[in-house]
Amino acid sequence: MKTAELSPLRLDELLGCFPQARIAVLGDFFLDKYLHVDPALEELSLETGKAARQVVDVSTSPGAAGTVTCNLAALGAGELYAIGFSGDDGEGLELRRGLDGLGCLTDYLHTVSDRRTPTYLKPRNVRAAALAGEYSRYDTVNRVRTTSGTEREIIASIDALLPRIDALVIVDQVEEADCGVVTTAVRRAVAERASSCPRVIFWADSRRRIRAFRRVIIKPNQFEAVGDEAAAPGKEVSPAQLQPALERLRQVNGAPVVGTRGRLGMIVSDPEWTLVPAVEIEGEVDPTGAGDSASAGAVISLCAGAELAEAAVVGGLVASITVQQIATTGVARPAQLPERLQLWRRQVGAAGSRPVDSPPPQTEVV
Repeated sequence: MKTAELSPLRLDELLGCFPQARIAVLGDFFLDKYLHVDPALEELSLETGKAARQVVDVSTSPGAAGTVTCNLAALGAGELYAIGFSGDDGEGLELRRGLDGLGCLTDYLHTVSDRRTPTYLKPRNVRAAALAGEYSRYDTVNRVRTTSGTEREIIASIDALLPRIDALVIVDQVEEADCGVVTTAVRRAVAERASSCPRVIFWADSRRRIRAFRRVIIKPNQFEAVGDEAAAPGKEVSPAQLQPALERLRQVNGAPVVGTRGRLGMIVSDPEWTLVPAVEIEGEVDPTGAGDSASAGAVISLCAGAELAEAAVVGGLVASITVQQIATTGVARPAQLPERLQLWRRQVGAAGSRPVDSPPPQTEVV
């Protein structure tokens, strides 16, 4: 298997085209809401005697599909569109405000009265550094089937935007079947549009149903590729097992496959099977959103004319930057990528023909 290459000159060419990219993000837009708690101010409730934690600040940002959008905006995409829905609630207002601040058009992010805006509520201790300060998270997720009327609105939004965009990124975050934006009907419609609109790049990522997509570029992780949905922490899939599984997915999907391998990087299928090593980084990392940032880097690179392996290299560079931003939704900016590419090139050159199963430290893309 060959190893991916990307020169500084080629990266500069791609970066120069990022502002022309027109990208729609279809999927489950969550609100990431951080409650910054100061334990030194903790009180006891007079009524219950229980601890009353004191929130000294609140910060929000678009999450899930919104994380992809945040990264596309930071990378300088020229036009961004959100396709999905939110609830008619305060979290929906905060979500839209965040997307508007990114320059993302929200005309196709529908307000649905019988839905809650999906929210990750993240209390954290302001007196504890980085990840150690995070308390247990509270999730608000819709667990009732999405109505056929909402599905039709979503599909109509896709059709309205296809003539205006270069790429459609599908982010299927909700694990409960047909309870989010990317339902069976929407997934079927996406496959049909991918066949009839080859000019547009279609890229899909999914928490639970990556195998259900057809005719779009899919990004399974190594465990999804082999059908292992309960992998133990620290487990790896051997190359001898992974590549045949990816080849089968490529055949069934009828479109390219980007297999992610955590700290080992990625394997891409087209135009030939290629290993994309990860960037080796040191120190504490926060892998939250790493896969979303990698998708953003890869898709905007494809819009700029990159081959799939080149796009995966850029995606890995972006992820290696975002994971170093602790306890926040990390983003990477174009000015940061040339230096990170130089680091990657030194590492790949020093490793020579690094074996596919030789693990570098830290960087993790899922």
